[in-house]
Amino acid sequence: MLRFFFSKLFLIVPTFIGITVVAFGFVRVLPGDPILLLAGERGMDPDRYAALQQQFGYDQPMFIQYFNYVLGLLQGDFGTSISTKRDVLGEFLTLFPATLELAIFAIIFALVIGIPAGIFAALKRGSVFDQVTMGAALTGYSMPIFWWGLLLIILFSGVLGWTPVSGRISLLYFFPQVTGFMTIDSLLSGQKGAFQSAVSHLILPTIVLGTIPLAVIARQTRSAMLEVLGEDYVRTARAKGLAPRRVVGLHALRNAMIPVITTIGLQVGVLMAGAILTETIFSWPGIGKWMVDSISRRDYPVVQGGLVLIAGLVMLVNLTVDVLYGLINPRIRHR
Repeated sequence: MLRFFFSKLFLIVPTFIGITVVAFGFVRVLPGDPILLLAGERGMDPDRYAALQQQFGYDQPMFIQYFNYVLGLLQGDFGTSISTKRDVLGEFLTLFPATLELAIFAIIFALVIGIPAGIFAALKRGSVFDQVTMGAALTGYSMPIFWWGLLLIILFSGVLGWTPVSGRISLLYFFPQVTGFMTIDSLLSGQKGAFQSAVSHLILPTIVLGTIPLAVIARQTRSAMLEVLGEDYVRTARAKGLAPRRVVGLHALRNAMIPVITTIGLQVGVLMAGAILTETIFSWPGIGKWMVDSISRRDYPVVQGGLVLIAGLVMLVNLTVDVLYGLINPRIRHR
């Protein structure tokens, strides 16, 4: 098991190098000059422009810029934002709880509905429930996030008036953020109605962000359950007269969860990508909106640092999923 863990950990190194190359190159193929954007409509004289180029290191050859960038990353320096003059890592850590809270609620929403739906669809294979569930899953997977989000806003916020349109909490409430999770901080504040406001702001973004993972998890759970239910040990358990709940819950579901957990781990990347659109649509002050705003400002350090940090989180989650394989099913433990 330890050998497998360290082999996977070692593979992160070339992946990390590839990510830095992509992040470094991506921002430099974008049109526009971050120094000129700083000047705005007032313009900038050539001497000031040259001084700022030198200050940010953009006057150096590209390979020197990349070397300095990677050297800074190894020292924990993700750069300083050109527009806000704040440390990129500090900004990321400040905004990340908002994205993490949304992602946690989205994956819980996907798991609570997706896994039971997949299990019952497998148990009732070919039934109307199975066909409707898988049809809905396919529709949810195919739904563009921006269209789905706007549709829900029009229906539930515009027509019915049940949910807020944007933000994390009503402007009527103000309290110090201890954890960065608005649901927890609103409870700690003790202000009447604050928690309800935070939850109501979470409903639509959670549904929008969790729809695609829900569809994928439901389909994967059904597929895995169908495969496991046909195995010899499941038939043997049934032949012994074990209760159907015990056969499905203990013998079938535990082994079927292996590919499902893989799917859940892969959905972290989907959540991070979906958060960019979801946070933009709902003006959710998290990492996704931060990245979009930084791209429009050509803020090289923020875009580079954000991409590397998000990719690092995805790699960490995937590594954790790989390790969980052996813990869930002893038959495939790596020694």
